[in-house]
Amino acid sequence: MPERQLTGGSLGASLQHPLPIAPLVTFRILFGGLMMVGAARFMLNGWVERLYGEPKFFFHFYGFEWAGPFGVGGMYALYALIALSAAGIMLGWHYRVSAGLFFLSFTYSELVDATNYLNHYYLVCLLALLMIFLPAHRRFSLDVRRRPGLAVTHVPGWMIWILMLQIGIVYFFAGFAKLSGDWLFRAMPLAAWLPGKAAWPVLGPLFEQPWAAFAFSWAGAFYDLTIPFWLLWRPSRPLAYAAVIVFHVLTKLLFNIGLFPFIMIFSTLIFFPASFHHRLLGLFGYKPGGEACCYAMPRPAWRVLRPALALYLAFQLLMPLRFLLYPGHVLWTEEGYRFAWRVMLVEKNGQATFYVHDPATGRKVEVDNREYLTPFQEKQMAIQPDFILQYAHFLAQEYGRKYQIEKPRVSADCFVALNGRPSRRFIDPAVNLAAETDGLRPKPWILPFRADNRAGGPVEAKTINQPK
Repeated sequence: MPERQLTGGSLGASLQHPLPIAPLVTFRILFGGLMMVGAARFMLNGWVERLYGEPKFFFHFYGFEWAGPFGVGGMYALYALIALSAAGIMLGWHYRVSAGLFFLSFTYSELVDATNYLNHYYLVCLLALLMIFLPAHRRFSLDVRRRPGLAVTHVPGWMIWILMLQIGIVYFFAGFAKLSGDWLFRAMPLAAWLPGKAAWPVLGPLFEQPWAAFAFSWAGAFYDLTIPFWLLWRPSRPLAYAAVIVFHVLTKLLFNIGLFPFIMIFSTLIFFPASFHHRLLGLFGYKPGGEACCYAMPRPAWRVLRPALALYLAFQLLMPLRFLLYPGHVLWTEEGYRFAWRVMLVEKNGQATFYVHDPATGRKVEVDNREYLTPFQEKQMAIQPDFILQYAHFLAQEYGRKYQIEKPRVSADCFVALNGRPSRRFIDPAVNLAAETDGLRPKPWILPFRADNRAGGPVEAKTINQPK
């Protein structure tokens, strides 16, 4: 078919080269359907009450301290909106509005309490943002049924390639993060996790073998680093997708990682050619025929969107590397850890005891964390420095108000064990955390990581398991 709306220059022409819309249609249906099921599952399992009703204090990402819960009823309404807007995406019903509402509502739900952060929730936010700008509703949708004039057969190629690139970035940086001593030469944390599955039939005894953790670790790094390229190459694509299914089904069975395996299994179908999607969608009545018509983007819109895409991709490529700007071990300090696709790299257990000091009398009191935090929040807080600081500021305000203490000091006696090492002191206990400020700069009150085997003190083992 003739190409439409090309900009000047070979790059613009390549990005605008028309491709069949079918891969976008498949992506829209599977993404929307999975998100709808996920939101319904979240409500039916009672996680709204557990994560938004039980806590008395909520942790936040830096810069998003304003994002608070709406109460249990309000959060149920928010998750109902997530489910309904996801259904709108799936069906292609008022698609642009549905995609925008889903992005805003889902992202807000993840900003309410940062202890619930998971890499795949961040991925969902990114994919939802991209979906707003992709005309995935222009075929096989309720919008087209309402307005047949919306229908197109082709879209500019970048609209499909951007999804491939986003999925590829996730895999590549997940593999890049695994190129570490702990993962490759200590097989941690798999060496700690796999023996716990020894009761499995058939494979259970294998998980107890020391070499098995190393085999899984090295295979996992190789898989993450190379799978996007195998999916791009047509001769290897079917076998590569079989590897995607086996890998993610196995990780789903072995570990509590929520919907992430399904997100990746469904999303990687975008790498298949349009002919595959025509056959897949044809099972549900999709007809790829008709007069060829490409989605035409106005020149002014493309002039704005092209630099925006460049900035987005630069952000995605640089954000996972920001840990290089911080001193210390990223798994220890967690500075530059989030939003970097560091998947399943850490077995981190901690215990944090807080003391509130009255400068006027010299007296100090030990805080009972259970009074303010849920067990899950306490486990997450004890191993993440920015959460420790946020909680210390909260305690200063709480005790200052409750006991009329002027400018109370808050210190923390905190021990952390990283990837099977003995626990050691994590935070400088002499620092008044109430006087420290959060920000993007390194936190000097995090004690340096030592990789030797000298114990730093006792710690109660706490395994961090997400409830989702």
